[in-house]
Amino acid sequence: MDVAQAALLLVAGLAAGTVNAIAGGGSLITFPGMLAIGLPSVAANVSNALSVAPGYASSVVGSRADLVGQGRRILRVLPTAVIGALCGCGLLLHTPRRVFDLVVPFLVMGAALTLAFQARLRGLVGHPQEVSARRGVVMLHLAVFLCALYGGYFNAALGVLLVAGLALVLDETLARVSALKNLLSSVIGLVTLTVYGIFGPVNWAVVAVVAPATVAGGYLGARVARRLPAPVLRVVIVTFGLVVGAYLLVRALIA
Repeated sequence: MDVAQAALLLVAGLAAGTVNAIAGGGSLITFPGMLAIGLPSVAANVSNALSVAPGYASSVVGSRADLVGQGRRILRVLPTAVIGALCGCGLLLHTPRRVFDLVVPFLVMGAALTLAFQARLRGLVGHPQEVSARRGVVMLHLAVFLCALYGGYFNAALGVLLVAGLALVLDETLARVSALKNLLSSVIGLVTLTVYGIFGPVNWAVVAVVAPATVAGGYLGARVARRLPAPVLRVVIVTFGLVVGAYLLVRALIA
């Protein structure tokens, strides 16, 4: 890796950390960057997952004020997030990727549309205030598990999926949902860091360049997200999710 390649990855990591904290999907900045410097796709995917994981942690620090009062909820869903992420890692390491690559774009775009039409969908599934406590808990764990499963497998646009799923089942402001998203993304990132670090074909030189940049970008992005009005934040997340989904679909079809 020469100086120009290192500079490219440094800029990509900073941008990815910022985007992950605001909307999610920053991996789609670093992943193509790793492919551009010549990494094989599987090695790039694994190295990318490890590189963006520390940025999630700094996002949690930047949005910690919006986590106040969510402690009990966090303790309940953390095991679900860990189990889902482990299952996703297992899928990546032991199953063919082609089929999932074709499904992923629709998951991402579906998540963005879910957030866009959240009010109407709540009319179908029931507003969180109107859902029974037991049903609400089941829906929350299901949303977290499915998002963690995806995050353990591919990770890109994980934030979009989490915000969409959590906003649908929780009666919280989007800022508080985004803060919870940052925490869960951090946990999922820690799981992938551990599993891929042991079993995956990691390029540690690339990780050493990108990871610190995502930390700086993650903190910056979380601070920006807290200052954005809810409607603006929603538009940013939905727009980015649709763009990410379209990109993934084109990439899967031409692969």
